[in-house]
Amino acid sequence: MPNIRSRKGDSRFKVSLAMLPLLFWRFCANSGWQTDRLDKGRTPCYIYSMNEAISVRAFKTEWFAKAAQKAGLSDVDLCNAIEQVRRGQCDDLGGGVFKKRLNENRHRSIVIAKGGKYWVYSFLFAKKDRENITKKELEDFREIANTYAKITEKEIELALENEILLEICHGKKV
Repeated sequence: MPNIRSRKGDSRFKVSLAMLPLLFWRFCANSGWQTDRLDKGRTPCYIYSMNEAISVRAFKTEWFAKAAQKAGLSDVDLCNAIEQVRRGQCDDLGGGVFKKRLNENRHRSIVIAKGGKYWVYSFLFAKKDRENITKKELEDFREIANTYAKITEKEIELALENEILLEICHGKKV
């Protein structure tokens, strides 16, 4: 957990010192101001807010794209789900890894978003097939999150060119 302090004049607002000036996160787990916005029974997670100058970029991996197509999930559904994750309607697994329920609660997705810079759908599984990911898989996803946190725009463009990543939304409202 990074060093967090309250922003001057607003005790409800927490700013991570490790984040870029235009990008910040609010942690809502222990502050009651956000709890009323979350669905009952959901685990509160980090809420990433974006300055208007930075647009949200969400991607899916090549493997995830195939799995999502089989599950009947459209890019519009995935973009809407990213917005929900950004608002805190997800399960925070720590280390930039989030679990989001999709497709009327029939599927679970693993979204990687270290620092809120890029949101990447990495894994999809049906609730009927397995209950959760293993501890080893979670460790692996955290390592991947650390890698995504260091990725440059050039590397993103190269991954898009080679179709390793597929962009599903770039600051667009759906």
